[in-house]
Amino acid sequence: MSLVGKKFPGVAIDAMSDMGDLLKIDVYQEAVKNNKKVLLFWYPKDFTFVCPTELHAFQEAMGEFEKRNTLIIGASCDTAEVHFAWLNTPKDNGGIEGVTYPILADTHRYLAGELGILDADYDVNEETGEVKLGGSNVSYRATYLIDEEGKVFHESVNDMPLGRNVQEYLRLIDAYTHVQKHGEVCPANWEEGKKAMNADREGVAAYFSEN
Repeated sequence: MSLVGKKFPGVAIDAMSDMGDLLKIDVYQEAVKNNKKVLLFWYPKDFTFVCPTELHAFQEAMGEFEKRNTLIIGASCDTAEVHFAWLNTPKDNGGIEGVTYPILADTHRYLAGELGILDADYDVNEETGEVKLGGSNVSYRATYLIDEEGKVFHESVNDMPLGRNVQEYLRLIDAYTHVQKHGEVCPANWEEGKKAMNADREGVAAYFSEN
């Protein structure tokens, strides 16, 4: 079920900071209490291959997200201790040393299960009641953009082999911020600095006449 247009679930999850501090983070409250947007991105596993490229890519763009009043939070189903070990592993050895945003440790898979982003299938034997779990039971590459009121304004899910384009999330935040400020809507391929349009017949006609 899509969360777009709905409030993000309010639940506190264990997390790890880059300094080794054990935290409890409620993503909804992070947005509302700080009056900031939040980018929450899930990845399958620590100490894997595509994952560190994504974590470093988000770190490299931290300044751009901060300019847009946006917090970054990573998340997987690994433990906080494994997160900390990975945070202390050098980049040239596949680690994420240098990453400074917090990482959720959803080891009980409560939030990932609520969001429906786990690679998990449950096969129940009707005769014996035995339950067999299929799939990896880790999260897909799910991404949520949440506004200052805790509402989800974007969600997307990539399969395991497909890394994300960080620039696209910056574009989406720019577009949503433009809508918030000006009440206009953003057409296909809109980028900061381009014209948006009014959400009516005249607005569409004016847009196409200029493009």
